[in-house]
Amino acid sequence: MAAIDLGVMQRLDPWLGDCRLQFFQDADRTIHQGGARAPFKLLRAENGENGRCEIPLLHTAGGLVGGDQLNISLDLEASSRSLITSVAAQKVYGSIGRSHLSPQGSWAQQQVNCQLSSNSDLEWLPQELVVYADALYEQQLTVRLPENASFLGAEIVRLGRTAAGETLQQGRWRSALSIQRVNENSSAPQRWELVDRLELDNASLHDLHGLQHQPVFGSLVWAAPMPLQDEAMRALVNGAREDREGLEGTMRCGVLQQGFIARYAGPSSRDARFWFSRIWRRTRLLRNLKEPKIPRVWPLQEQPLQGSMFRTNLALRPTATH
Repeated sequence: MAAIDLGVMQRLDPWLGDCRLQFFQDADRTIHQGGARAPFKLLRAENGENGRCEIPLLHTAGGLVGGDQLNISLDLEASSRSLITSVAAQKVYGSIGRSHLSPQGSWAQQQVNCQLSSNSDLEWLPQELVVYADALYEQQLTVRLPENASFLGAEIVRLGRTAAGETLQQGRWRSALSIQRVNENSSAPQRWELVDRLELDNASLHDLHGLQHQPVFGSLVWAAPMPLQDEAMRALVNGAREDREGLEGTMRCGVLQQGFIARYAGPSSRDARFWFSRIWRRTRLLRNLKEPKIPRVWPLQEQPLQGSMFRTNLALRPTATH
């Protein structure tokens, strides 16, 4: 019997995956409760640095097809710390022109909602997303957090299976990121830290003002748990620029009202991961936290934190340990 290629078909019944997790501070570590519904599966949680609860999330279906919908809800109680990553790269298969009923294709969607309480700390670090030719994928990430909480998120997307000479063709990738600073005593947002709307298609890959033929795009954002003084912010930005040494691609960074943002465009998801990992390390040390360890599920043969031009100035570190 011939093997079925998910890239040329759509499921009759799309996946409606759901994952809901709550995190609580328990003595010197964070514990969690909640669960997941197929195709999600939670792997064993680990107690990471600074008492952080680290959970790898597995997508068991082998990839997304048109019509699949994934929902993730993360709720961090006061002073809890968590790191969420994925076990493998996520694949999104093509849907345009693959069905007689819907020749225009169907969107695969993922929605992530994060609610952070006072002094909590969330790191959202999934592995690479690979968007196949003629695939339609839309993601939404919404974060609500008070002024003294921290959120760090990074994503890397490969547009087409470039090793096979493939581009997006008619495919599209959409992303909507919203970060709101909130007053815990009120349901109304205090202010927007970041509202980021992006859409990339095959034209974006080749446009002079787009990716200029580079197949990998990445973003990192950090909403800091404290105001960063001018000197500390300059040190963070300059350090992130130094961390680009030896890496290929276009890498730029800038500041938010109370945070930091970085963008990558280039040929290498590995180099994007390396750069983001070094910035991740800097955000930890700025808060006098232990530097991160690369999650065990990441398929890296090298250590991105080793050999980087990493310099710290202890005088610039605040005394906060959030």
